[in-house]
Amino acid sequence: MVDGKNIVLGITGGIAAYKAAELTRELVKRGCAVTVMMTLNAAKFITPLTLQTLSGNPVYTDTFSLTGDWRIGHISLAERADIIVIAPATANIIGKIASGIADDLLSTTVMAAHVPVLICPAMNANMYRNPFVAENMKRCADRGFFMMDADIGELACRTEGPGRLPPVGEIIEEMEAVITVKDLAGVRILVTAGPTREAIDPVRFISNHSSGKMGHALAKAARMRGAEVTLICGATAQAAPGGVRYVKVISAREMRDAVMASLDAVDVVIKAAAVADYRPSKHETSKIKKKDETLTITLLRNPDIIAEVGKVKGSRILVGFAMETEDIEKNAREKMMAKNMDFIVANDLTREGAGFQHDTNVVKILDRNGTIEELPLMEKSAVAHRILDRVRDIRNG
Repeated sequence: MVDGKNIVLGITGGIAAYKAAELTRELVKRGCAVTVMMTLNAAKFITPLTLQTLSGNPVYTDTFSLTGDWRIGHISLAERADIIVIAPATANIIGKIASGIADDLLSTTVMAAHVPVLICPAMNANMYRNPFVAENMKRCADRGFFMMDADIGELACRTEGPGRLPPVGEIIEEMEAVITVKDLAGVRILVTAGPTREAIDPVRFISNHSSGKMGHALAKAARMRGAEVTLICGATAQAAPGGVRYVKVISAREMRDAVMASLDAVDVVIKAAAVADYRPSKHETSKIKKKDETLTITLLRNPDIIAEVGKVKGSRILVGFAMETEDIEKNAREKMMAKNMDFIVANDLTREGAGFQHDTNVVKILDRNGTIEELPLMEKSAVAHRILDRVRDIRNG
């Protein structure tokens, strides 16, 4: 996670430099110490005073300036960082880094750095497509620099295409992926997320309030930690995370088939989806018209996916979730034992900030040894890492 880290933010001379203010503000909100370096051209798009105000730290532009403790600027900045992020990165700075040129503060600091460097390109679409720029980006990546792809859309020059600076949220996610310890490298993890929908007719369906946020947080966190991730997801508004194998499903039976088809290729299964327990016995092909009399729908039991996986899990690690409103620990433990899980994550839907739709959760983690770990209210991304810590510990014996 980037929270509390020392971030050196390099800003170069492009119109997207104004977005660096938003990035700085978001990093500061996360408790990061942000030090900004600007090229002289960047200062023509956004003032150093703006970045100094937002970061709470001096902004550096001069290669030969001294830091507060009288050390040479580019050496001190390179040593204090946990990560260097260049956003926006113009074609010019990408070319300099690819060629080992150090003729200003930013490029000199990058050459002196022994920490990860994340480069976030932003430029005109034709420049972005230029084969020289493409070659320079590849050279940077081949030399160990981390490259984001530019976003696609309307550019400041009134053209459409690739070249937009990636959204701030995606930049921060990529920063987290870069600096997170890869303690799950090579582990193949399957995550299920979101609700399933069971069709009544072409208009109506049975479902639940799941947003898929917990499952998506798990997939992102696992990917950050080096895992090979498959995310099988029901109908949600969540965007597919980058860097994972993404499988979209609708019904419980579709999710069951997708899980079982992927099972042989994974080491860990985390069932965070809210699967509908029942489906209509009959799916009407035409819309059911409203009538005066009572409508009766007969429901059939859906497959119990995690129970089926539990029967054939072998050496795989199996993690489940229990969403309850009463007898939380008792119901969760019975579910875990009956379905052969290694541990289960239980949450009380009556607790404020827990369960469906929220960005936060309040959970208890129960294992087969009788241990119960009660976590406070925290972001689902943080909960995801605590769950993955358990997975890592089990694998490490």
